[in-house]
Order: sequence, then C-alpha cells, then structure tokens
Amino acid sequence: MSDDSLRLDKWLWFARFAKTRGNAQKLIERGQVVVNGAVVRKASTMLQCGDVVALVLGATRHKLAVRALGTRRGPAEEAQELYERIAAPERLGIDDAALPLHFRPRVATRA
Repeated sequence: MSDDSLRLDKWLWFARFAKTRGNAQKLIERGQVVVNGAVVRKASTMLQCGDVVALVLGATRHKLAVRALGTRRGPAEEAQELYERIAAPERLGIDDAALPLHFRPRVATRA
C-alpha cells in the first residue's frame, strides 16, 4: 500500500461514519457509498485525497471531499479534519418506520 491511498472501509471508520470496520464494509457492500460518481461494492477500494465520497446513513445522504487519509481512529475533532462537506446533509424521503432500529430517531418514552 502506498502512502497516498487508503482502503475505503478504513477511511470511513477513521472519519467516524462507521462505528466499526465491519459496519463500514457492510455500508459499502450494500451500495450505500459512491466514490467519484461510481457506486462502490468492494471495501478494498483505494481512496485518495481529493476524491468525492457520497454515502447514505439511515435517511440522510452526506457528500464529502476527502482532505486527508488519516493514520488512526482518533477523537471526533481529528476525524472531522479528514473531510470537507461539499453540501449540507440531505434528508431522503424514506419513512422512519422503514429504517432499521439503529437508524430511527429517538423518541422520548417518558413524560
């Protein structure tokens, strides 16, 4: 591996878009990640600085430009330096009931 590229699943994990590398791999395999306009299905896809990444998390689409690749999964402030938002997160027209439980918005259950 060269110093100017990094696996896509690692980058998603470093940038804190996935809690684990396994979750990052699932996002990629489900076709929820687009790199430079092409849907990516392999977690081993190499990412470089300047690439444009679009991903769908729950009912929200994020569009990002890769600023840095990173070397570790650090604190949130460090993770936010790895990317620049190209557009504000876009809410998709997906009914919350159709989302998996871990993507549904929290609702107060006690009065």
